[in-house]
Amino acid sequence: MHTLTLEEELARARELSVDELADAIESIGFECTRCGACCTRDGDDDHTATVFPDEVRRLEDATGREWRDVARPMPYGLTETDEGLSGETFEWALQTDACGDCVFYEEDDAGRGACVAHDDRPLICRTYPFSVALGGTSQPMGEAVDEEGLVRAHECEGLGRDISREDAEELAQALKERAVRELEEAIAVRDTYRPADPDPGEVVVHDSEGAKRADGSPLEE
Repeated sequence: MHTLTLEEELARARELSVDELADAIESIGFECTRCGACCTRDGDDDHTATVFPDEVRRLEDATGREWRDVARPMPYGLTETDEGLSGETFEWALQTDACGDCVFYEEDDAGRGACVAHDDRPLICRTYPFSVALGGTSQPMGEAVDEEGLVRAHECEGLGRDISREDAEELAQALKERAVRELEEAIAVRDTYRPADPDPGEVVVHDSEGAKRADGSPLEE
């Protein structure tokens, strides 16, 4: 069985039909209930949501926060040492608060969740709980609980609810954009990667723009 290259996956992603994605989303159904489950700590694991470098900068501009207050190195593959987390990783995750929840998540007096950076939220947040399954593409949000065509739906209490065609098309457009962006990022990371040798307590993040320190500054500066 032929395993698709990243370039072949990217070509497929660019050819995705927004109408067909919207059809699938309509068939599965979805309405956000503002339960906050996708924005908060999951058991022993802090919240993790992948964010691209340009999305971090947009959140910086929108909120007035610095890079380290918006994003943190994705913890997968890092090692806990006496000096702190150490090693190399290949993604950024939205920053978390002391409870392990996304720093942009807040609840009102009735316990309904809200994102304080909703208009500038990353693509992974715009498209949850859906993903697109292209050949060989991983599922960063865990196993699917429902599927329709290439669209996969992940655990969420809002699934199965009626969704308008307009909302389904808007979600589908974002889903296609995310599929393309994830693959463009992966290709750029692969092409720009150069092994680093972090000191104990130092983390290096390799993203599409090169190697960075945990505060988002270029490693070579």
